[in-house]
Amino acid sequence: MSLLLDYAKKQLSAETQHPSFKAGDTVTVSYKIKEGDKHRIQQFSGVVIQRKNEAATASFTVRKISNGIGVERIFPLASPFIDKIVVNKVGIVRRAKLFYLRERTGKAARIREKIQNNKEA
Repeated sequence: MSLLLDYAKKQLSAETQHPSFKAGDTVTVSYKIKEGDKHRIQQFSGVVIQRKNEAATASFTVRKISNGIGVERIFPLASPFIDKIVVNKVGIVRRAKLFYLRERTGKAARIREKIQNNKEA
């Protein structure tokens, strides 16, 4: 069992630092994609509907509406293919898993936004 824990700690130390975010936040994930010999970065922007596990096995699910169809994508947090994660909005929610957003569209699917005070402006 100690070998597994050592491996998990090694993975965490090698993992790049991502900003802290939670369910309800709107994020943009820049994901590296390899197509043949070419490499490109694709951005997936949407609402985080859940975070699972901790440490090296952590993952999160991002949901967006594309052409009227809901699209969800699961990203492992320790993946080397994640270039960066940008938190666009911080949402105010009371739940850790926002699966109820799957049945809602339009204004019913809105999440209240936490107002950020910028002292620099």
